[in-house]
Amino acid sequence: MSLRDALQPGTLDQAIRIRRALHSIPELGYKELKTSAMVVECLQALGADEIQTGIGGTGVVGIIRGIKGTGPRKYVGLRAELDGLELTEQTGLAWQSQNSGCMHACGHDGHMAILLATARELSANREFSGTVCCIFQPAEEGGAGAKAMIEDGLLERFPLSSIYAIHNAPWLPIGKIAINSGAVMAAADRIEISVLGAGGHGGIPHQTRDPIVATANIISMLQNVVSRYVDPGEAAVISIGGIHGGSPLKGSMIPDRVDCVGTVRTYCTDVQSTIEKKIRDIVDHVCDAHDLTGLVTYKRLYPATINRADRAALVTGVADSLLDQDDILSNVRPSMAGEDFSFFLQKVPGAYCLIGQGTDGAASLHSPSYDFDDRNIERAALLLKRIALRELAST
Repeated sequence: MSLRDALQPGTLDQAIRIRRALHSIPELGYKELKTSAMVVECLQALGADEIQTGIGGTGVVGIIRGIKGTGPRKYVGLRAELDGLELTEQTGLAWQSQNSGCMHACGHDGHMAILLATARELSANREFSGTVCCIFQPAEEGGAGAKAMIEDGLLERFPLSSIYAIHNAPWLPIGKIAINSGAVMAAADRIEISVLGAGGHGGIPHQTRDPIVATANIISMLQNVVSRYVDPGEAAVISIGGIHGGSPLKGSMIPDRVDCVGTVRTYCTDVQSTIEKKIRDIVDHVCDAHDLTGLVTYKRLYPATINRADRAALVTGVADSLLDQDDILSNVRPSMAGEDFSFFLQKVPGAYCLIGQGTDGAASLHSPSYDFDDRNIERAALLLKRIALRELAST
């Protein structure tokens, strides 16, 4: 579908056409050139006052100004993500990815369509005081695009008083809204461990310094860190996801080196620090015991996504005015997935909420069979619009 066709007049139908057009042109983080260009054209057509591009690489910000009030302007931010995933789509849909090996498998096309529909509604009725910043962020999928936008001066250009985002959730029933006061997503850290020894013949192991045995001990001991050094009331995960050492074709040779990589997920910074220290201690002590050298690189990639209590309450209040009580979920168990919206929340008060799109047979996020549920666009856009208006009306 062409952009011209997608932008034909309409309300919900127009938003769906835009979403499907975006779905068909997915791009990876910091390479979202066609996507950001389409977003710019949509913002122009839908009535944005000003559009700034190239923030944090390929980021776009659409500005919508209210016509009420004469004092200092208050700014509220609404965020959507631009990037797709390195994945080959298997939906067979008419609007499936035209970019081989890349697809919108996390619903970012839907989030962009929601925010564009919100921009359209705010542009059509400007009876509010203040400014809404529609932030289209690059590289959420592992590229820390939110951090890049902040470092590129986003918050200096637009001094936000608050920021909000919404994400689809296939694990929640269709249309339900989930909003937590406090933790929503975990901090996502990367661990890299190298064990350096002296290789040799597997039949003469006493003449080697075997890094495989030491690495096995390290991995086994890491599984005790959460159960024995973290308060049972806190949540944490340590997972080793990759190991490389030696060769499957040379089973009688002990290698000089073993490398492994993994992830740590936490909500509390004290727990995060405890786990980092224990990982370093275990590697040092095991390697010392085996006369080996151990190297640890601990990378704090994304902070935990923590909603401000007052902003979560604002979202809940807006949802109360739109939905039945049964459709509003609070204190939902936080996810151990990561989200770089956390960088915004470290700088600006705000909240991150979920909208359910779970149906019978609904595909999970990051699945090649995933597609965003268009029934959520209208409801989520109305929610974001009302959130922005209530935030701007507050003192």
